[in-house]
Amino acid sequence: MKEGTFVVTEADEESAILRDVNDGQIHTLGSNPDLSVGDAVEATLAAEPPMEVVWNVEETTRQFSVSVEESAEPPTQQALDLAADQPVGEVATRERAGTGEVHVLTVPEENTEAAVADVLDDDATVERAARIGVERVEIRSEPGVVSVRYLP
Repeated sequence: MKEGTFVVTEADEESAILRDVNDGQIHTLGSNPDLSVGDAVEATLAAEPPMEVVWNVEETTRQFSVSVEESAEPPTQQALDLAADQPVGEVATRERAGTGEVHVLTVPEENTEAAVADVLDDDATVERAARIGVERVEIRSEPGVVSVRYLP
């Protein structure tokens, strides 16, 4: 048995592949209990005997989708203040009031759009959101600063 939070990396009608967001371990399911690529699921898995290389979902605590979107809004003043105190290439992480986190990245101004695109396309963004337990990721930017907000 393995209990944890997983992201669905592949799915079809007969099976699905899950990646544990904490240790990166891959689990192939012998059947698909209505999961879609990109879903996050908090569940208990059990290995099928005799070889125990295929898994089944024994219990699902929560299943949710994570949306990752770029916002037209600029970074908050708190994010800008964090960025002002850190060198280019660094990341600052702060807990949000309530649930979630804010990550502030400082990048060379000419690389801001590329950094936003990287965050949008990175599977780790969805995995981090699932690990935190939030359903929405909002990316805000201005030249030299990218703010990634993990929101409930």
